[in-house]
Amino acid sequence: MSRILTGIQSTNVPHLGNILGAILPGIELSKNPANEAFFFIADLHSLTTVQDPDLLRENTYATAAAWLALGFDTEKGFFYRQSDIPEVTELTWFLTCFFPYSRLALAHSFKDKSDRLDQVSSGLFFYPLLMAADILMYDAHVVPVGKDQLQHLEFTRDVAERINARFGADTFVVPVASVQSDTMIVPGIKKDEQGNFVKMSKSYGNTINIFEDDKALRKRVNSIQTDGFGMDEAKNPDTCVVYALHNMVASAEKTAALREAYLAPGMGYGYAKEQLYNALIERFGEAREKYHFYMGNQKAIDLKLQEGAEKAGTIAYEVLSRVRAKLGYKKLAYFGGDI
Repeated sequence: MSRILTGIQSTNVPHLGNILGAILPGIELSKNPANEAFFFIADLHSLTTVQDPDLLRENTYATAAAWLALGFDTEKGFFYRQSDIPEVTELTWFLTCFFPYSRLALAHSFKDKSDRLDQVSSGLFFYPLLMAADILMYDAHVVPVGKDQLQHLEFTRDVAERINARFGADTFVVPVASVQSDTMIVPGIKKDEQGNFVKMSKSYGNTINIFEDDKALRKRVNSIQTDGFGMDEAKNPDTCVVYALHNMVASAEKTAALREAYLAPGMGYGYAKEQLYNALIERFGEAREKYHFYMGNQKAIDLKLQEGAEKAGTIAYEVLSRVRAKLGYKKLAYFGGDI
């Protein structure tokens, strides 16, 4: 059985791009009986950007609620809050002592901001090693990543191999990347300064939150930028974000009908946006109801995360105990080890 691990940052309510590109594919992987799925809320990672306690807590609940609402089965998989597993921070320290500064300085997350170091926290610099600890903590075999995240997995493999070479090959399981070359790239609803659409991202402010109330969701859909074709002109569906998004969430039959409407004069973009709104409601109606149930019953989320942390914590204890023994430290005292 392959142990698959994915972390989800709690920086805001997951948007449509997160859902189509990461959450739903992750849930599909978890349904494979050959996989053992570990999905965690990376709230420690989030502290590098979100430092308001109330916002961090609410974002964590929103992220967890989205995964639960969209169908992750916590009985079959592991679902937990990163901060509920204290062993991960100790393991991070161990990893930092065996990984060179020069390698960390090459991390994209650091280099992108290295021209303004006064805005770079130490946490951001060591971010890749916290991520490595998240993975190595559970003897994960496979880590699904996009191409832009491949470097982090390379760092994880590197530090694991360095330590294994010194203390024994059984110290860490060295994970492999499952590069998701076919990850769905979801376009955002606004154009950039050059007039091009870019992928949906919180940093661009071009997202759709499917969990908003009906009025807010409709307003968001209606705000999608379109071209200047008039009512009496045929339109190109292949260059229209409204059509692209509809294609990602609606049935093939309904998308084909909308395409015909684009190619014939007489369709306004208001009609296309209405079809997209209807498709979102149809596709995610049940998930929207569950999301609002969980957000209104946050104790239910806490219970799910606590149960997951207890299951994951057992494995974290075993792995950290193994690593501590290799490095010359005593067994963890709070589980009956020597003091």
